[in-house]
Amino acid sequence: MINMMLANLYKKAGQERSSVTSYKEVLRQCPLALDAILGLLSLSVKGAEVASMTINIIQSIPNLDWLSVWIKAYAFVHTGDNTRAINTICSLEKKSLLRDNVDLLGSLADLYFRAGDNKNSILKFEQAQMLDPYLIKGMDVYGYLLAREGRLEDVENLGCRLFNISDQHAEPWVVSGCHSFYSKRYSRALYLGAKAIQLNSNSVQALLLKGAALRNMGRVQEAIIHFREAIRLAPCRLDCYEGLIECYLASNSIREAMVMANNVYKTLGANAQTLTLLATVCLEDPVTQEKAKTLLDKALTQRPDYIKAVVKKAELLSREQKYEDGIALLRNALANQSDCVLHRILGDFLVAVNEYQEAMDQYSIALSLDPNDQKSLEGMQKMEKEESPTDATQEEDVDDMEGSGEEGDLEGSDSEAAQWADQEQWFGMQ
Repeated sequence: MINMMLANLYKKAGQERSSVTSYKEVLRQCPLALDAILGLLSLSVKGAEVASMTINIIQSIPNLDWLSVWIKAYAFVHTGDNTRAINTICSLEKKSLLRDNVDLLGSLADLYFRAGDNKNSILKFEQAQMLDPYLIKGMDVYGYLLAREGRLEDVENLGCRLFNISDQHAEPWVVSGCHSFYSKRYSRALYLGAKAIQLNSNSVQALLLKGAALRNMGRVQEAIIHFREAIRLAPCRLDCYEGLIECYLASNSIREAMVMANNVYKTLGANAQTLTLLATVCLEDPVTQEKAKTLLDKALTQRPDYIKAVVKKAELLSREQKYEDGIALLRNALANQSDCVLHRILGDFLVAVNEYQEAMDQYSIALSLDPNDQKSLEGMQKMEKEESPTDATQEEDVDDMEGSGEEGDLEGSDSEAAQWADQEQWFGMQ
């Protein structure tokens, strides 16, 4: 017990060598101390070395063969190899002994989140929550994902439930902060993020929340400090680097953003996420537009459903006015998933090619997924103000045939405007 406490304290103080020594002493005395195994793996000790310290106990106790696979899985987790970690944990989760294990489901949810697969991440968090209604660990990430999808009522309910369990953990404060952030109440999000950090200074999600709030409030340099601290605590989490790069781009520090994106690309490997992140920075400089296109094509070859890559490729096609190509890209991406941003961008592209009715349908779908999506609402309103030429011609024909009907037409127009005003007010209340 004392060695375990020492190991954790050394780790928190940044004394990694002393922490490793203490964790190894814990394992020598108790080879099944899973927290000590995770501690060593988090400090970059090789999985094979950790496994060698438990091999004797695995061979001597029946039904313990899963432990070596478990160590292998979390070794992948701590080296940032999300795909192999997911596959290994899925194989463990299928074993009857570990089926419906809340810790494994939570780890899977977090790995899917890191891999950019938000749909499966939410699904696994929901499964874990159903098995353990008092679960707090990981709920800050779950709340963040729900908020990103526009499910603010679910986020609010989750926050209330977590506060009823305990207000001495960072997670309830982060969840409430996410609700405030996506409701554009950045000052409140900043306060809630700061409160979460007071309770747990190692809460990566709290640091990201506070950093994002500071960035959106224009306090970019303060935001950068928080994103850097998040990177120090979670060097394998891409969203930490994304937040820092967004700060660099917001302050027009394109060179710093490019250096960071290249470092991430080299450190975490050439996957769809790192390729897209590097392409995002390349899009900011006209000189590197072609490189951005190549990177995005590679990302979409690896993962055609990766939403961030689809959005950036659509942005590039929009700049080149290749609207038909953009429509084809977005339709393909939406074939097996539904996403507010993709539906909205498809609506924008359809407007560009004069497909007004279908564009209106896409904006409506986007708003059904996220009633707070202001850009979709603006797209609908713009289409209402700028009537299509066909509608204008029809009105002229009616005027010619019924000269006395002019007043009635104005009344109809006023009624329609009032209807849209009511709809705008309704969306604004959400």
